[in-house]
Amino acid sequence: MDGTCKKCVSSFVMQSHNAPPSLPLPVEFLDFLKENGLDPSIYAMADSIPRYIRIKPGCESQLLEIEAELRCKLEKVVWLPGFFAIPPHVQIASTEAYRLGKIYGMDAASGAAVIALDVSSGDHILDLCAAPGAKLCMLSDILGSSGSLTGVDVAKHRLAACRTMLQKYSLGDRCRLFVADGTTFSLLPAMSHEDKKTNATDSEGRADKFCEWTAKRPWRDRRNARKLKSGTKSHTLLGTAEADLIFYGRNSGVVGSLKSELFCAVNETEYLVSGYDKVLVDAECTHDGSVKHIQKFENWGWKTLQRRMLDSKRTDNLMHLQLKLLTNGFRLLKAGGSLVYSTCSLTVSQNEDVVELFLSRNSSAELQEVDVADNWSCRSGRIPKTLRFDPETSKTSGLFIAKIKKGDI
Repeated sequence: MDGTCKKCVSSFVMQSHNAPPSLPLPVEFLDFLKENGLDPSIYAMADSIPRYIRIKPGCESQLLEIEAELRCKLEKVVWLPGFFAIPPHVQIASTEAYRLGKIYGMDAASGAAVIALDVSSGDHILDLCAAPGAKLCMLSDILGSSGSLTGVDVAKHRLAACRTMLQKYSLGDRCRLFVADGTTFSLLPAMSHEDKKTNATDSEGRADKFCEWTAKRPWRDRRNARKLKSGTKSHTLLGTAEADLIFYGRNSGVVGSLKSELFCAVNETEYLVSGYDKVLVDAECTHDGSVKHIQKFENWGWKTLQRRMLDSKRTDNLMHLQLKLLTNGFRLLKAGGSLVYSTCSLTVSQNEDVVELFLSRNSSAELQEVDVADNWSCRSGRIPKTLRFDPETSKTSGLFIAKIKKGDI
């Protein structure tokens, strides 16, 4: 590749259209778009952008049955295996195919971010901003019956929704979920079974091991959590205060391990050898690239958009957060590992600017080509090797993708 995919163009800035926005966009939002070189006409495209579904591997033979239930033709996305486009008005949540976990609702651009990671058998993968969970499920599907998957999110209710999705699609066997701040999360991938010790006990003389996961936490764990909340340390394990383990599968590497091993402190150099093979940082952003998300503010109220997206202090804080998430995700990579940074914003400040600042501070970070993107429907970002999806070019929500490799030792 020469820094752009075959269907990419040299600039990510969208061309003007004569069609006016279909939404009554407030002046403040129009000013936001103008400041970022974005054309408001993309919000007139809401009715022409299809919905996307992904068929769970193993259910491909039921394509005709799914089409009959949805009452529409599934148009194969030729550049993204397993994905299909359906008319934007078609709802999937009430269908049996969705209820039985045969199909996912997932934007094609989001699927591209997962494919860009180039997951291999046996990889230990970290999804540092895992909610709402579609990418987490896709990663688990690709990983199959090897390696491990760790999902992290700062909001417990959102991560609980991820847990529900994993269980619905029967994908949680090798996954563990932590409620934690992604900017400070520090836990290594789960140890392999052969590396685990079997003779340690806790302060009360009982085996300090994780048993099979259950939705109801043991009384002792609830007591310790209460003590931590009140500021009284019930034990000295690093990470228990900031990383709450709310789910783990039978083969995630947690069952049978010691709590002291899972939450132990590690030297920074250990990440180079024992860190994650792949990290996905789909960072919190203003979500301005999602036409469907912007549509919601018609009901939520445009003042809500002003508060959530356009406040200058909030946008400054977001960019600071994005840089911290990217920096910590890279720290947790092993040498030779790779990271994908993505946002569903179309702004330069939340994408190229964040990546450029990060690269200037990390000499071991190397921006990589997304090799599989040769035939993707996308544009090139301002930085060579980065990619941008948008409603005009891709018929998807907006998404920025940058792939970064950590230099070998």
